[in-house]
Amino acid sequence: MAAAKEQGGRDDLAESLNDLFSSVSTMVKGELQGTSNTLELLEKMNIKVAEEYEGFGDLASGLRVYVEQLKAKNGSFDEYVKQVDAIDQQLTEFEAVVSMLDKYVSLLETKVQSACQKLSS
Repeated sequence: MAAAKEQGGRDDLAESLNDLFSSVSTMVKGELQGTSNTLELLEKMNIKVAEEYEGFGDLASGLRVYVEQLKAKNGSFDEYVKQVDAIDQQLTEFEAVVSMLDKYVSLLETKVQSACQKLSS
């Protein structure tokens, strides 16, 4: 009778362990299925985003080329800017010379007028 009771206890223990392993197995399968569903959702989202923004890579590449072209053109304008600055400097010096000549002409006119007045008198 004790052996039968012990056998029944072992059967209960085996059944409990079997239930526990089945529950754990079901839980792990559920988690794996949930993870799989999440990965599938992420994959679908990535595909959708890739489709949505497919042309933007080409646009960004085109903009990069455009910016590089602008930089190259801007670099060629640097030489023109230097030339314009040199011309501006020469013009400033020329204006100074003209201003000085204008003063000499005014002084000369004054002396000529003074000499003419002396001769008239």
